[in-house]
Amino acid sequence: MLIHDVLADEATGYTAHDEVTTGGLERARDLDLWLSTDTSTVLVDRLPGHAAYPRQSGPARLFTLLPGQIGRYRANFRFTITTCACNPSWFYEDWLILLANGEVRPDGFTARTPDHDIDHRVHLYGGKGRPHRR
Repeated sequence: MLIHDVLADEATGYTAHDEVTTGGLERARDLDLWLSTDTSTVLVDRLPGHAAYPRQSGPARLFTLLPGQIGRYRANFRFTITTCACNPSWFYEDWLILLANGEVRPDGFTARTPDHDIDHRVHLYGGKGRPHRR
């Protein structure tokens, strides 16, 4: 598994910091994903995380990747970093996760449309749904 993590933090004036890490399936669990195999397919589930909004009550199947297929999962979250309601501090995450079952050409994630595309981005303070931009 290859993870390209991009962080833009208010404390640093939203200067983007990016890092590429690799690892096995445990790295997927760090992202609240559960990857498992069933014969030649890869099952991709979203695990409940620690987001303040939106909350997720249990695991949810995102998609099942057949050999050679690509899946795209987009989501955003609001997290609190304090437990005192008198001084809430928030941080936000916007995810774009691309997964493939099998080898992918260097341009494989950008040159073709994903076989599965899940978009769970929301308005992070409730209200009407987040407008989708393409």
